[in-house]
Amino acid sequence: MKFAKEDLLLYAVTDRHWLKDETLENQVEKALQGGATFLQLREKSLDDDIFLAEAKEIQKLCKKYQVPFVINDNVDIALAIDADGVHVGQSDMEALDVRKRLGPDKIIGVSAQNVQQALLAQKHGADYLGVGAVFPTGSKDDAEDVSFETLKAICQAVDIPVIAIGGITKENVSELKGSGICGIAVISAIFAQKDIKAATKELKKRTMDMVQS
Repeated sequence: MKFAKEDLLLYAVTDRHWLKDETLENQVEKALQGGATFLQLREKSLDDDIFLAEAKEIQKLCKKYQVPFVINDNVDIALAIDADGVHVGQSDMEALDVRKRLGPDKIIGVSAQNVQQALLAQKHGADYLGVGAVFPTGSKDDAEDVSFETLKAICQAVDIPVIAIGGITKENVSELKGSGICGIAVISAIFAQKDIKAATKELKKRTMDMVQS
């Protein structure tokens, strides 16, 4: 799937921590109904067979709503289901190696915390960058804080789209105004909410206001 910068406006990252009595598919569909523009399936501890089956179900939903779908870290799963792409962190497989395995047409996202990492990721074939954590976050134990100045410097240094990640909520998203990002990636701001569809809709509107102002 070819994707545009606009597809990165509201990037939803799954987390089964918030499932309660629902299935992940059910929660993802609510987020897509609410207007999520991109979806990353993030599973750190699932058995490969279960992960594969789940990935196929989520992929069907993303196709239905015509939203790009990438897998976090797991290139094998992405290849097995022909996902739209993969997102990798600094400690995961390097972007150059991922590109060799996935080929030229897949989406590759890379996490970056500074300008040097951002430029290297771009050079090695990344299609977009996820930069953070821009606010304190409980979702990732190893997330380092990235200042507004660093976020802005990364956006100015690279030609590929940049999204901010980490601790972003509807209350603080406006603070990212003027940084140069084209969107945000969130977990709990969508999936931890009582009404996922409504929360997604409101967050999307606030993000659009922030990006455009």
